[in-house]
Amino acid sequence: MKNLVIVESPAKAKTIEKFLGKDFKVMSSYGHIRDLKKKGMSVEVDSDFSPLYEIPAEKKELVKQLKAAAKDADTVWLASDEDREGEAIAWHLYEVLGLKPDNTRRIVFHEITKPAIIHAIENPRTIDIDRVNAQQARRVLDRIVGFELSPILWKKIKPALSAGRVQSVAVRLICEREKEVEAFNPEPFFRINAQFSGNSGEPFKAELKRRMATEDEARVFLEHCASASFSVADLSVKPVKRAPAPPFTTSTLQQEAGKRLGFSVNTTMRIAQKLYEDGRITYMRTDSTNLSELAIKDISSAITKEYGSDFVKVRHYHTSSKGAQEAHEAIRPTYVSNTSIPGTSQEQRLYELIWKRAVASQMSDALLDKTNVEIAVSCSADGFKAEGEVVKFEGFMKAWRIDAE
Repeated sequence: MKNLVIVESPAKAKTIEKFLGKDFKVMSSYGHIRDLKKKGMSVEVDSDFSPLYEIPAEKKELVKQLKAAAKDADTVWLASDEDREGEAIAWHLYEVLGLKPDNTRRIVFHEITKPAIIHAIENPRTIDIDRVNAQQARRVLDRIVGFELSPILWKKIKPALSAGRVQSVAVRLICEREKEVEAFNPEPFFRINAQFSGNSGEPFKAELKRRMATEDEARVFLEHCASASFSVADLSVKPVKRAPAPPFTTSTLQQEAGKRLGFSVNTTMRIAQKLYEDGRITYMRTDSTNLSELAIKDISSAITKEYGSDFVKVRHYHTSSKGAQEAHEAIRPTYVSNTSIPGTSQEQRLYELIWKRAVASQMSDALLDKTNVEIAVSCSADGFKAEGEVVKFEGFMKAWRIDAE
């Protein structure tokens, strides 16, 4: 056997093997092949926090198969994901399988398409030990915090509870915020809304600019309004622009899928993983809003074909978050020409959300006329205020179809 490629997921393995041909055998590690020992802390605190690893019983047969395949291969390609966990998986494979640097290559790709896989094969690299150490540090912290705090939870609250480096801090933040909520002294107020008719006869809503402190005060004002006259004190119309949001990162995809589709975080990531493994979208764990030049070109061509050249406005997004990995791409469709895909209803809906966001990000601004109306009331110095927008040029909204609010 000339080449052995090891990936994380078995579903991914089938697709990649089809792209690479008969000279390549693709196998899956099914995630991590070893982890910290289950018994004890398994971290040598006095020896620079060295982790003690073991191969789980359920992975021993798989490791045996991988060792045999690696021994028969001229070159071994470690193709786990590019995030910290993926880099650690590649390192563990290298260590456990007894691989050698002269015939081992580390490759990464952000989408499961033939061009991306071939490009990865043509541009291998070595294992990023800094990223491996980052994953190991997180894993060690998880074990230390859990090992030290969980017994306290069992004793003070209830058995079987667990503590971790993230959830323990999150619980504290929630408790502190809850104390602030309990200590807050709310002050009630009343808002007064009115409905008016313009010259066109179309009704519109306006709100009194002042809020009333009590219900009695609000009722007195409304009684005076019954016999009052109303007039337009001021009218202004200003042109405004609205730019599209950048393409999805992991967190913004989770937020938008929850808001628009009602998906939980776990549901969103499960479906996104399936779309990625099927070659529908790029890698779904990323904090980058960057798009490759090839992707921008493809999206621009698709916009021109579907909506016209006036709707194209090329944008290069950059993530402002400290530590963001700009080498990664944002989440986008692998083939922009596929406006829809086969699959379950959930897969189709999430794909459509990703497609719209990516395409809209490269479209022109929406142009609107924003109208502000000040309405005077004869019985009071207080007046009403109304706002409205009229779309003059849809821009990115033509693809994204968001509300004008």
